Amino acid sequence: MEVVYEDNHIIIVNKQSGEIVQGDKTGDRPLSDLVKDYIKEKYQKPGEVFLGVVHRLDRPVSGLVVFARTSKALTRLNKMFAEGQVHKTYWALVQNCPKEHDGTLEHWLVRNEKQNKSYAYDRERPNAKKAILKYKVIGRTDNYTLVEVQLMTGRHHQIRCQLSTMGCPIKGDLKYGAKRSNPDGSISLQSHRVEFEHPVSHETIAIEAPLPHDPIWQGVRFQV
Repeated sequence: MEVVYEDNHIIIVNKQSGEIVQGDKTGDRPLSDLVKDYIKEKYQKPGEVFLGVVHRLDRPVSGLVVFARTSKALTRLNKMFAEGQVHKTYWALVQNCPKEHDGTLEHWLVRNEKQNKSYAYDRERPNAKKAILKYKVIGRTDNYTLVEVQLMTGRHHQIRCQLSTMGCPIKGDLKYGAKRSNPDGSISLQSHRVEFEHPVSHETIAIEAPLPHDPIWQGVRFQV
């Protein structure tokens, strides 16, 4: 487990692909438990350790996850996430190069619970939620394009679904049209940067995750 920032009220961890943020029906040990163990050991805390989960990342996605260490921080962070005051930037390696170097994608997403998958439509329809993101091409490898994504809304599998609908599925994401899976079961999507006002001190917190150790990520040629 890689801690990239911590203070008395919050802790930010660089999640590895394959880890779950919070417990689910699989019964696998979640990242939240590992963070509790870390806090308990480092600060020699007796009894149960408080840790608030304020957002999640899909299991095959890597990158930054913010946790609250106090109830005050949890309440304020929940409000900040709900009101869009936490700015998250994602990096994705995608098949094909977008026709436009940058742009805004707007769709109406319908979630299929049984399939655990979202479908994108150009027009509103029953049970659909509007999804908006901004993207730009920032680099390339021999076979993939690196796209930076800014989420304007937070919908189920939004980035995965919208990039696929654009004709640029994320590397390894079989569910949304990738040609083949990644050997470790990951998809090449990273929560790369998070920026927000600290819920207690009100200072600006801006953290970036290091690139994944995968050779393809490491081989990205960034555009100036």
